[in-house]
Amino acid sequence: MKLEAILAELTEQTGNDAERLARDIAHYLFKTQGRTLAAPVEYLFEAVAWAVRDRVMPDWHATWQRLKRQPTRRLYYLSMEFLIGRSLAAIAFNLDLAEPLREALLVLGKEIEAIEEAERDAGLGNGGLGRLAACFLESAATLALPVMGYGLRYEYGMFRQAIRNGYQVEEPERWLRQPAFPWELERREYTRKIRFGGRTHHYIDPETGRFYVHWDHAEVVLAVPYDIPVPGYRNGVVNTLRLWSAQAPNEFNLDKFNEGDYFEAVDARIAAENLTLVLYPNDASVLGKELRLRQQYFLVAASLQDAVTQWLDHCGPEWHRFAELHCFQLNDTHPALAVAELMRILIDEHHFGWDEAWRLTTRVTAYTNHTLLPEALETWPGEMVRRILPRHWEIIVEIDRRFRFSIQLRWPDEPSRQERLAIVSSDRVRMAHLAVHGSFAVNGVSRLHTDLLVTTLFPDFAELSPGKFTAITNGVTPRRWLALCNPGLKTLLDEAVGSGWVTDLDRLTALLPLSQDAAFRERFAAVKRENKVKLAQQIAHEGGIKVDPAALFDVQVKRIHEYKRQLLNALHVIHLYDRIKHGETDGWTPRVVIFGGKAAPGYAFAKLIVKFLNNVAEVITKDPQTEGLLQVVFLPDYRVSAMEKIAPAADLSEQISTAGAEASGTGNMKLMMNGAITIGTYDGANIEILEAVGEAHFFRFGLLADEVQARRTDYDPIAIVQQDGALARVIGYLQREFFNPFEPGIFQPILDRLFSPNDPWLVLADFASYRAAQEAAAAHYRAPARWFESAVRNVAMSGRFSSDRTLIEYNQRIWHLAAIGEPARSAT
Repeated sequence: MKLEAILAELTEQTGNDAERLARDIAHYLFKTQGRTLAAPVEYLFEAVAWAVRDRVMPDWHATWQRLKRQPTRRLYYLSMEFLIGRSLAAIAFNLDLAEPLREALLVLGKEIEAIEEAERDAGLGNGGLGRLAACFLESAATLALPVMGYGLRYEYGMFRQAIRNGYQVEEPERWLRQPAFPWELERREYTRKIRFGGRTHHYIDPETGRFYVHWDHAEVVLAVPYDIPVPGYRNGVVNTLRLWSAQAPNEFNLDKFNEGDYFEAVDARIAAENLTLVLYPNDASVLGKELRLRQQYFLVAASLQDAVTQWLDHCGPEWHRFAELHCFQLNDTHPALAVAELMRILIDEHHFGWDEAWRLTTRVTAYTNHTLLPEALETWPGEMVRRILPRHWEIIVEIDRRFRFSIQLRWPDEPSRQERLAIVSSDRVRMAHLAVHGSFAVNGVSRLHTDLLVTTLFPDFAELSPGKFTAITNGVTPRRWLALCNPGLKTLLDEAVGSGWVTDLDRLTALLPLSQDAAFRERFAAVKRENKVKLAQQIAHEGGIKVDPAALFDVQVKRIHEYKRQLLNALHVIHLYDRIKHGETDGWTPRVVIFGGKAAPGYAFAKLIVKFLNNVAEVITKDPQTEGLLQVVFLPDYRVSAMEKIAPAADLSEQISTAGAEASGTGNMKLMMNGAITIGTYDGANIEILEAVGEAHFFRFGLLADEVQARRTDYDPIAIVQQDGALARVIGYLQREFFNPFEPGIFQPILDRLFSPNDPWLVLADFASYRAAQEAAAAHYRAPARWFESAVRNVAMSGRFSSDRTLIEYNQRIWHLAAIGEPARSAT
């Protein structure tokens, strides 16, 4: 019997009906795990996941074989983060298995919700960057685009956030213990060797006269790949996310062990595995910075080796077609070393001349910039790069030398241009400059962000290569961020406009007339109310705080950072509290303010903001005068699965970064898509949300980006406080330590920052405008017909924020991929 026939028979036997799903779940539980239905829920989850994965495998295998049989242009997406969250519900939804799986578990006496809750969020990312990458992979598969993701298999996520006495406490997040991660397949046959340290030797072949470089490395680490399937929406296409795990070439030094030196015997293994041990190691120390650099090189070296080896295995040395069939997308600055690594592979291993290698490298590399913040535009000390990656240092220096010469030829009378554009400056490597110079396309992630890239961050590069820059606004997948996380709204939308919106979100514009329909608004409001009740129950369960679902749910959940201005929100909360204390509650809008987010372990001021938010929340929530009027909640350990519950329940979406600081945002899109109304600055994708829904359905405030730049030159926060009585009362609470009576002085750094004329985020400058916008939002909420007209309109106009649209634009402008199957289409 031929293999193809055996595989076909196995596929037929698997089946997608409830009966066969139940049989397979029982098989894995009893015969593979040796357990019964009384086993702990994590084992039940694992059995269910294996049964679902069985249904992925035929399409995954077929997709891989299709790509092997017929060379086609492929996109390799390099990212340090892939925040995929939980996979069971998402994969089952895309395979149309949700209902059969529910029925199968009922046959076994179990409920699907308990099984889904047992899955841990994959600790492969931290924020918007990683969530965007996950959305892109799902949309690529749904659009049948041949896209392969490359990332790192972190054993520990960033950390699990606990709150103790108001402080953030970082606990290890070993997400891989579930007891296992059932979605991955170890592909040890594709293991790659990654080199670090050592020195280089330069020589000329006496026979050919060619110049060669040999990298005599001091250390080798194995990159072992683990593949995760990424199924499209019911179209038979399953792309791959390949994650690299670091391992030592040898488990341990047997000689050292036999000599009794047990610790040194395993030193090499521990050092190697540290590379992928933790997502975002604290880089406050030199050792932390070195580990971060090693992680970044480990990712790009393993991924490029893998892509090149696949090419040589399938097509042989037909290098003239390599650029035609390959594109490497760098997701932010972290993978910028790919430019130097591909040059090394071409020159040192395949004996390309410099010019030929550079032409090929710059034809296949594209770069997405995600931030204007200087600290995120990484630079590495020359000493560190020379020591860890000596060959790459030489290549980067040569790239810089040739680039400087070309700048001199272009602008012979402007020597300052060389320094502004330089890749190596003051013995530091500017990774963003390397990425821009080494790429054929550079994109920002919103229209304003791209404008600022061209005018403020990379103006000289834009003048040198004006056609290189383009704007592609971010998006999120509507499958997870609406259909899956908000089933009540999905049902309502299906009845109103048909189910085709799941893969064509623009169809939701058909809701616009219904925003004027009182009966539809009431049904929409009932769905929102149900979602708020569910979130309230979770808040009560996790935090012991009972919140009122009838109140305005005012939500700011995102990474804790000064530019995101959680402090501005907190000052407004104190303003509301002050009004309550002064009896100014006529026409009051009850409000529940919900914060969530993690502060980076090495970011002391962000961690102080977490403490401040928790202290404010504790005082206000415990004050009997606030009952029924104002509650403040900090949800610990914000993650993807938490956002899946928060987004459907949110009423007001806080997007209040200083204008010009937020590249795009994706949380704003998720909340809008689920019917929250945005209160926000004219920044990032907020601008495009505002354009989509209109001024009447968006609460805009604050300085514009150009006004921010001008204001920084004469910013006087003391004068602002003196001229604003409401703000002065708010500041008074901080000055008399109202929220920290037993912890004197702990919030003085916050006061110092707020009063500093050098505060780059101008928190106090926007307070009055923010307060006015909040008053408008509160009044709007008190008129339910107007509020839900705005809420429905936000859902209706969310089509442009689908990651499907984003991927289509990437493909049209940068990637130029041909579909390898039929793009998904929903039933109408």
